[in-house]
Amino acid sequence: MTAAALTARGWGWQHAGRSAWALRDLDLGVEPGERVLLLGASGAGKSTLLRAFAGVLGDDEGEDAGMLLVDGLDARSARGRVGLVQQAPDANIVLERVGDDVAFGCENLRVPADQIPGRVAGALDAVGLRVPLDRSTGALSGGQQQRLALAGVLAMQPGAMLLDEPTANLDPAGVMEVREAVLAAVRATGMTLVVVEHRVAAWRDVVDRIVVLEPGGGVLAEGSPAAVLDGRGTALAAAGIWIPGLVPRSPAAPIGAGETLLTAADLAVGRDGAAVRSGIVAAVQGGAALAVTGPNGSGKSTFALTAAGLLPPVAGEVRASHALADRLGPNPLRWRSRELLPRIGFVFQQPEHEFLTASVGAELAVGPRALRLPEAQVRRRVDELLARLRLDALADSNPFTLSGGEQRRLSVATALATAPRVLVVDEPTFGQDALTWASLVDLVRDLLAEGRAVMAVTHDEDFAAALGAQHLHFAVAA
Repeated sequence: MTAAALTARGWGWQHAGRSAWALRDLDLGVEPGERVLLLGASGAGKSTLLRAFAGVLGDDEGEDAGMLLVDGLDARSARGRVGLVQQAPDANIVLERVGDDVAFGCENLRVPADQIPGRVAGALDAVGLRVPLDRSTGALSGGQQQRLALAGVLAMQPGAMLLDEPTANLDPAGVMEVREAVLAAVRATGMTLVVVEHRVAAWRDVVDRIVVLEPGGGVLAEGSPAAVLDGRGTALAAAGIWIPGLVPRSPAAPIGAGETLLTAADLAVGRDGAAVRSGIVAAVQGGAALAVTGPNGSGKSTFALTAAGLLPPVAGEVRASHALADRLGPNPLRWRSRELLPRIGFVFQQPEHEFLTASVGAELAVGPRALRLPEAQVRRRVDELLARLRLDALADSNPFTLSGGEQRRLSVATALATAPRVLVVDEPTFGQDALTWASLVDLVRDLLAEGRAVMAVTHDEDFAAALGAQHLHFAVAA
């Protein structure tokens, strides 16, 4: 296996149905074996560029200009030379069992059958995904799915590995474990590495070069990590680039908590009657944020779904106060969807799981229309959320063509469109640049000031601090 060279010559991409180009006149070369950190504001075209180099950007998704080459060949004819881990973990999953999924790429590359088991075992061990080979891929947490996707690429042993926010939903220990797995693979094989990340501290000291993309253009800045981050850090931070040491805001004092809206008492959560966590005691209060933290696979997302009335408890109960339930009764699981909408809003970890329509504007109107609000009020809410979350230029775009960060903001906005008393969000800040992150923080703080409650499953310590959140920490899976 030899390392691959990646080249863009005057390359650009325009998504179908959009007037603006995501990227234009991009000239970029990545040498064989080079390690590159690719940065840019949310929506700057980072994911689009990686997908294009991997040869998986469909002709029906838009049109391109210029040339994109892998080892001097058109990228679309060089599939297999480039391994891609996409931003949404479940977008990488093909098969139902962990071992089969990791082996899938090797089988398609016609790796000799007797070599595949060793590659699968080595890749899973390298990324720290220590689960049985017959474990259902659907039963993995979001962070475990990310490890699985990375293992599938490592097992293929490509000439270049492209990683789109590979540590976005991982706990701090997992971030370093995955980074070391990537670096070990790069050192062992000499493969080319391109990593897209918003938070750059974990990667700045292990890459050769940083390239910053300009939204709608080409390269905004490039050079050594020191030249880019230290030499141009202040200007890049103002453009939304996460610069280590330049945090968008200082930690905030807690906002005064109000009445209790939801409680969990001796709660056990899981799926199909099998508990993944038990003994949970928690309270969600108006005017306060609760940050649910802990390692991947410890039951955080399952707890959030249960607290929001979307999964039945294995044992114990989730109880809504009269102030939240009114005449509906204390068990959110028994409420109908229209009754949940103005009371408990939920944002799934994977944004695309909740999109229903063909445009961003129409997506934001679904909830308010389900509540049968007057059309003028629906329009006002949609317009306000589009502006607050920097989505107004994308109102007519299909939600599935947005970047990961844009999809995340849209998913939060759809939950907010029905003005719920309690907002439950699962990893709300992944994929955000520094400016869109600050917009989300401001929006959530406004909700708290109105007396609403927020429960966030998050690994983002800055986000929890900015909200003055209380912490519910799940130390280990139980």
